[in-house]
Amino acid sequence: MAIKHDGLIVIGENFNTTRKIKGTSPRVVRDGDTTQLTYTDLDGTKRGLDISDIYPDDADEQKKFMIPHIGQAVRKKDMDYITWAIRAQEASGAHFIDLCVDEITHYPEERMDWMRWIVKTAQSITDSPLALDSSDGDTIKAGLEVYDRERSRPAINSVNLEEPRLPLIQMAKDFDTYLFANAGGASGMPANDTERVENLTALMDMMDDVGIAMDDRYLDPLVFPIGADPAFGNHYLDSVRTLRENYPEVHIFGGHSNASFGLPGRKVLNDAFIILAILAGCDSVMIDPVMNPTLKYVEFKLGAEVLSAKDEYSLKYIKYWRAKG
Repeated sequence: MAIKHDGLIVIGENFNTTRKIKGTSPRVVRDGDTTQLTYTDLDGTKRGLDISDIYPDDADEQKKFMIPHIGQAVRKKDMDYITWAIRAQEASGAHFIDLCVDEITHYPEERMDWMRWIVKTAQSITDSPLALDSSDGDTIKAGLEVYDRERSRPAINSVNLEEPRLPLIQMAKDFDTYLFANAGGASGMPANDTERVENLTALMDMMDDVGIAMDDRYLDPLVFPIGADPAFGNHYLDSVRTLRENYPEVHIFGGHSNASFGLPGRKVLNDAFIILAILAGCDSVMIDPVMNPTLKYVEFKLGAEVLSAKDEYSLKYIKYWRAKG
């Protein structure tokens, strides 16, 4: 079953235990003997995540500290925060919710237990498809084994040409999942757009061999920070153009917010890069949909397809606006 969407598929990247917030955030509030990371849930209720056990007492340390808020919520099994973090992404337009628990523990068996727990927990909150994300294939498999297929269909995030990752292709076939594939090579990251295309083409051939449906394939040419090298943006965009030409029916996405890492005004840069990526041929984005609300990107993509004659007679565009009433 294909994902239903209005012209742009959104993969919400926020439920990852690597996600952090500055220790000097105004959301940090001292409440008696506890320190809380405050938030307002979707019902408008003010709440707090207890971070007392990890937040430093020293003011100088607080300035340097990054709060691992998703990891903290998972460790404490704070259902209020977990529910808010997932549903806020849905409310902002996410079709997939990406789940990663790798930062919780380095021990494989514990990591698999946490993945089983978070899959069951997330599925008690949402019927959106979950993308199971881990550096360890066994952790992904553990999540798939407990996944309730009556609620949604899972995705695997992600395969590349590194030898330990390649079994994920057969796993995707065996468990009938969507499959995210990134342009990582067998021995490292791609140097340019040519290597990105070559690596993803090799993965496409492997997916052909096991019979992964084209609509289940999501290709990520990999976005690197522009602040590190001004060529990185064009490497990504040029590879998207080539892949879209070579594979008209495949889904193409990227971690588009990576482009702005280390630079000021990240929201502005994210907006610009997402628009450039859509124009290059991306039909999907992996972003923080709360920071970068997705409706404008959906409408931009639909409008751009009308103006470039990709949406003949404006049929998709008209259908979208009629459905809005």
